[in-house]
Amino acid sequence: MKQPSKSAIVTGASKGIGAAIALRLAKDGHKILVNYARDEAGANLIAERIKDAGGQAIAVQGDVADPTCMAALFDVAERDYGTVGVLVNNAGIMRLGPINSATDTDFEAQCAINLGGVFRGMREAANRMGEGGAIVSLSSSVVGLYQPAYGIYAATKAAVEAMTHVLARELGPRGITVNAVAPGPVETELFLAGKPEALVRNIKDMNPFGRLGSPEDIAAAVAFLASSDGRWVSGQTLRANGGLV
Repeated sequence: MKQPSKSAIVTGASKGIGAAIALRLAKDGHKILVNYARDEAGANLIAERIKDAGGQAIAVQGDVADPTCMAALFDVAERDYGTVGVLVNNAGIMRLGPINSATDTDFEAQCAINLGGVFRGMREAANRMGEGGAIVSLSSSVVGLYQPAYGIYAATKAAVEAMTHVLARELGPRGITVNAVAPGPVETELFLAGKPEALVRNIKDMNPFGRLGSPEDIAAAVAFLASSDGRWVSGQTLRANGGLV
């Protein structure tokens, strides 16, 4: 099989899980497009860390809710690095609340980013990615837990998993793998914000390992699926959650 291009687009990569993924893929030899929506300073910091370690990276602004964003990201990546070899659809938002009190704005915002952004990323990659490439999208282990208040968020992630399975069949003849990674609770600034210590402890206790995941745990799973070691894995959702579900 032809070796895929060693370049990667990571959406929502200015902090948290996305930043860890960008750093790990760069460590594995990929040239990275670090996408961000608003946190320019954070994205530039990740790009500089990659370059300081001897890698190549550029920070590029773009809101994946914008229908033109993914095509623009591919344009920049192709201009600077050639054909894209890896796409990681990481950008997403989560607005929690019971379905009966959710607003249309809550619904539409999560669908636009969590589902629309991934759809357009998949579509762009399907049209522009070379043989042997890899598409990895972030789902969530709330698909399977079905907890109250996660209705809309879980629905968008379930849809991502459905598209992953279908696209894997469509792109298999071209040697392109398509997978999803579904993290459980991960110890990021966003996750911890506003949560009392007792609640965090309870969440940790739900996991057989008694801890939260780290961004690096999730990055390792993504890196495997993007690597030559993951070439025989496609159409799968890898639940990287320490046995939570």
